[in-house]
Amino acid sequence: MTTDAFAHQPLDPDQLRGIDAWWRAANYLSVGQIYLRANPLLKEPLTLAHVKHMLLGHWGTTPGQNFIYAHLNRAIRQYDLDMIYLSGPGHGGPVVVANAYLDGTYSEVYPDISQDEVGLQRLFKQFSFPGGIPSHASPECPGSLHEGGELGYSLSHAFGAVFDNPGLIAACVVGDGEAETGPLATAWHSNKFLDPVGDGAVLPILHLNGYKIANPTVLARIGHDELEQLLRGYGWTPYIVSGSEPAAMHQAMAATLDAVVAQIRQIQRGAREQGVATRPRWPMIVLDSPKGWTGPKLVDGKPNEGSFRAHQVPLSISASSPPEHLQQLEAWLRSYRPDELFDAHGRLRPELAALAPAGTRRMSANPHSNGGLLLRDLRLPDFRDYALAVPQPGVRGSGDTRVLAPFLRDVIRLNESSRNFRVFGPDETVSNGLGAVFEATNRQWQAALKPNDEFLAAHGRVVEMLSEHQCEGWLEGYLLTGRHGLFNCYEAFIHIVDSMFNQHAKWLKMTAAIPWRRPLASLNYLLASHVWRQDHNGFTHQDPGFIDHVVNKKASIVRVYLPPDANCLLSVIDHCLRSRHYVNVVVAGKHPAPQWLAMDAAQRHCSQGIGIWPWASNDQHGEPDVVMACAGDVPTLETLAAVSVLRRYLPELKVRVVNVVDLMKLQSPSEHPHGLDDDDFDQLFTRDKPVIFAFHGYPTLIHRLTYRRTNHDNLHVHGYKEEGTITTAFDMTVLNALDRFHLVIDVVNRVPQAGERGIYLKQKLLDKLIEHKQYIDENGEDLPEIRNWVWDAPEAGMLA
Repeated sequence: MTTDAFAHQPLDPDQLRGIDAWWRAANYLSVGQIYLRANPLLKEPLTLAHVKHMLLGHWGTTPGQNFIYAHLNRAIRQYDLDMIYLSGPGHGGPVVVANAYLDGTYSEVYPDISQDEVGLQRLFKQFSFPGGIPSHASPECPGSLHEGGELGYSLSHAFGAVFDNPGLIAACVVGDGEAETGPLATAWHSNKFLDPVGDGAVLPILHLNGYKIANPTVLARIGHDELEQLLRGYGWTPYIVSGSEPAAMHQAMAATLDAVVAQIRQIQRGAREQGVATRPRWPMIVLDSPKGWTGPKLVDGKPNEGSFRAHQVPLSISASSPPEHLQQLEAWLRSYRPDELFDAHGRLRPELAALAPAGTRRMSANPHSNGGLLLRDLRLPDFRDYALAVPQPGVRGSGDTRVLAPFLRDVIRLNESSRNFRVFGPDETVSNGLGAVFEATNRQWQAALKPNDEFLAAHGRVVEMLSEHQCEGWLEGYLLTGRHGLFNCYEAFIHIVDSMFNQHAKWLKMTAAIPWRRPLASLNYLLASHVWRQDHNGFTHQDPGFIDHVVNKKASIVRVYLPPDANCLLSVIDHCLRSRHYVNVVVAGKHPAPQWLAMDAAQRHCSQGIGIWPWASNDQHGEPDVVMACAGDVPTLETLAAVSVLRRYLPELKVRVVNVVDLMKLQSPSEHPHGLDDDDFDQLFTRDKPVIFAFHGYPTLIHRLTYRRTNHDNLHVHGYKEEGTITTAFDMTVLNALDRFHLVIDVVNRVPQAGERGIYLKQKLLDKLIEHKQYIDENGEDLPEIRNWVWDAPEAGMLA
């Protein structure tokens, strides 16, 4: 509905003057941040010396967001709302800084940015200035909830923030340019997952100002009728506030917010007190206002306000720019009448300061925007109680993630009352072997139900949508507001959130250095259905490259774990759920596979992150002739199968088996805090012996991690080489030379001690590879000796 539906004017003259003055003050501070380095109160005529040499920032979205912020402050005070603010067009960084300064939070966090003329000058100068703060909504700003440098994630974060926060409202400003991104366009459907009983509310405010950097926005050019139909089709009740005349817009926005707050409360009261079970149509607002509102109307004879030209810095100011630009800037700043807003000492006038909400009701001081303040430890069962019995290495298992699932089920049960743990995934929780969690919970779902549905309910601890973007965004919002979670996904398609992971990792890196920010629960990825067991889906599903992407980020933030079996997976996941302020990537299989370590040995091995497996090695009485290293469940299987061949046919060869769980152990400690020092690394891998390394991912990554090591030239890595198709599980390893036969052949080629017997063994294995290919082409399954292989080394009964 449009603002014409509201005939009354809720603001009396004093309220109207006050809210307009706050808006003018925020706009003044915003323009000052973009342009000024001195003369913050315009006590003297503006000169070039007062203007920054390099002008950076985004003005176009800023006045509309300042308008929204001012009105949300009024609603918070009038209705005592617990509300946070998410700036979807986060490039409008002056907004969150200006409003945090006006309500006093900024000076509380940064006392040197004081509430006076000196502080005001520092506030202006620091913006987008060397040694200062970024031009977008960033971790440095109190109240900022997510990294504003990339568009598309605000609405997903907003929903994640209100899951299990029944008293919270997330006011989320969605830019009309941002609305064109895939994540945001899909995020409108998040309302089908919001439980009005146990969750809070999201108030989307679509900021329709018409333009992106150089082009019109799609939603601004389809007309209000079509836009309203679109938003209603998404399941929302839209309220449209449209215009440019300030007094009328203030009254319209105030009336709209009154109606919206009443509707939110009615929905929640109906669900919580009256048992209304129908899916609500939550309200949202469309603010249709000019881009660069209140800024210069014309610049160099061309329209600016209401055009794409207002997007960034409307006026260029330099010694070579037209002199009238400086005059326009001064007139623009003075149009906000700063002398009415600030006293002679630069303090916001008391009657305006009183318009801010009090204490933690200020959106810039709301503890949900600094979620570490609210974070509580998870209650975790003893992971050792879920151990798989491994009386000797090589016993068969049902699938590593299937062993993990009961542990996660009980994590959900133990934390049901605190409601601070959720599992997120793109419709793959059962597929990834985690179906046991549904013994404790359902999938949360607010849309229609049919009799043959499984595990769907209004309340649930699992949230699934076939959009990796939404799962990632929901989980990030959940973590950012002080809770815990796990994202399970097919390994190949976690790449869809590469950019979202980037931004969250940057957020963690920056906030770790900000004293008033508190550590968050780690972002935990469990990647199953991985590259080596996607034989039935084929080449499209075969990609282990997310690991490469992750290790590019700051070493203090990222961790990568490749547990070789179920007991190691249990130990690793327990560690990850207890950890803080990391991104943990765990890759594990769901298919039946051999198990290697009893729980005590697995716990010791995972605590060390890397180590020799003595029961698989025979070099205890001298230096090895070759080191067989492995990282990942399938590489470990193929390595041990290769060792069993070597032990059988070349028993005189001294073989050392080294298994890597914590991939970052391979780096030096100067590169990663988990890294082994050079002496320890050399003791494991030797200084001069061949190392045949079977790796889960792309071989080049191991070389990147170890290039400084003494024995790097003797390191020969087998891994995924971008070869795949629909084939058998073992043939996937053959196609990429990760199989046991290729590993043994590589040993024969590189270890002189293999001698003549090695040459004959190599021929035997080459023949076996031909036999393998003929057999799978004829039978459609692997050779019986592959399918039925068991560990049979002489010391197989010895546990570490």
